Amino acid sequence: MSPGTGAALRLLAASVDAKAVAEIGTGCGVSGLHLLRGMRPDGVLTTVDPEPEHQQFARQAFRACGFASNRARFIPGHALDVLPRLADAGYDLVFCDGDRLEYPAYFAESLRLLRPGGLVVFEGVFAGGRTVDSGPQPTEVLRLRELLRAVRESTEDSEMVASLLPVGDGLLCVANR
Repeated sequence: MSPGTGAALRLLAASVDAKAVAEIGTGCGVSGLHLLRGMRPDGVLTTVDPEPEHQQFARQAFRACGFASNRARFIPGHALDVLPRLADAGYDLVFCDGDRLEYPAYFAESLRLLRPGGLVVFEGVFAGGRTVDSGPQPTEVLRLRELLRAVRESTEDSEMVASLLPVGDGLLCVANR
């Protein structure tokens, strides 16, 4: 994750006064650190990843940066198995940086998880510039295009507002007003 993307995540978490954030794709904890820094001091980050060792690295990083252990909840597992068990309208922000092949399904689940006024953010939607390239593309790019279509269709006649931020490899943000 680029420093600019991290700064944008921190700002987005602060802008919704996030107390509860769901993160799909823990990785080594870099995005989680940025989210925690933007959240309210009493906020809790719920992070989902299929690799328990990733979550262990993130747990160590959070601790090393001074975050109390009760500021993060680690749920190992496949996101599409875990997300249905999370509370409806229970999150201020949902950050998606998991399997890009599953981004369209994450979008549907994220909308259910968001409270009114919440925000869903997808990382990497430019796919290194391939999202807008013509010609045959890998399945990952086709799924990203499917996500972009779903977001466009969802915002046409609803209270949602979307924007694609040219930060890092692209941040797609959808606000649920």
